Amino acid sequence: ALSPGVNCPICKPAYDEFMIVANSHRYTSSEDDRRKVFFGIVDYEEAPQIFQQMNLNTAPILYHFGPKLTGKKRPEQMDFQRQGFDADAIARFVVDQTEVQVRVIRPPNYTAPVVIGLFVALLLGMLYMKRNSLDFLFNRTVWGFVCLAITFTFMSGQMWNHIRGPPFMITNPNTKEPSFIHGSTQFQLIAETYIVAVLYALVAVGFIFVNEAADQTNNDKEKKQEKKKSNSSLSLLNIPPNTLAIIGLVSICVFFSFLLSV
Repeated sequence: ALSPGVNCPICKPAYDEFMIVANSHRYTSSEDDRRKVFFGIVDYEEAPQIFQQMNLNTAPILYHFGPKLTGKKRPEQMDFQRQGFDADAIARFVVDQTEVQVRVIRPPNYTAPVVIGLFVALLLGMLYMKRNSLDFLFNRTVWGFVCLAITFTFMSGQMWNHIRGPPFMITNPNTKEPSFIHGSTQFQLIAETYIVAVLYALVAVGFIFVNEAADQTNNDKEKKQEKKKSNSSLSLLNIPPNTLAIIGLVSICVFFSFLLSV
């Protein structure tokens, strides 16, 4: 169901992944293996009678029609909800059903190198424009935020998204409700990784609050000295240490429990 008039947000990504497997099989498999497995696509707009004949009400669906399929026996269907629909998952399904190994080869994607090149050029340009005031390069807070951002990016699964190319979200074919978190442990959605990154950041904020509360003291003299020396933004808020510690502990417990549930 690739037509824009059909509400199927995952059909195009599934079609792209299917074509990657089909082309990989075409160009990398041996001649004997190519004779054993054939890939075909049926679009609802072009052949609705086939959907009616097979009593299909949802899309996309991946079937394997084996050589011994006879009568009214239904072909083997790939479970997208459990296995996902990326090219590697489809290749594993092909191996399980046909024992034909398909080496997945993705076409080169030049978007990432171009974006990285533009970002580096922009960064170098900014450094050149501010060459007389580079004090921010020696600011520990700035580098701390940069390190945390990189950590959250990789922990949330952005590299997996870059490699596998999952959809942003999926729609339940039965209820038509959008889903931002995939039900399988073998697959994830882009929206899910954003949620995980935010939860990791909130847990980190909780630890920062607890650490800041531990650094504060009840001694008035030491408080005055810390106010003069400390550059922490939390110390400027004048939050009592006990309150700060409670906020941090609650944040850690609540948001880490959300992480476990996701």
